[in-house]
Amino acid sequence: MYCNPTPDGSEYLGRVSVTETGRQCQEWSAQAPHTHSYTQDSMFPDATVKAAVNYCRNPSASGSSLWCFTTDVNIEREPCDVHSCSEYRQ
Repeated sequence: MYCNPTPDGSEYLGRVSVTETGRQCQEWSAQAPHTHSYTQDSMFPDATVKAAVNYCRNPSASGSSLWCFTTDVNIEREPCDVHSCSEYRQ
């Protein structure tokens, strides 16, 4: 199990690809069903957008939650349920 190593999720390399409500994540390299501007490789800890596949990430490093765009045309994005690594160290 991968945990979120940083408060903003910017270094998370886990493979969770569903949101906290169970919706499938859209691939970061895709522009459908939701268009977005997270297209620069430097935004992802995976080294490339393509390598980030459809995993939960926080490419803007804003907020404190990992998230993804969903494949549901009616729901643009949702947070992902990935626990902080500090929870496991207690």
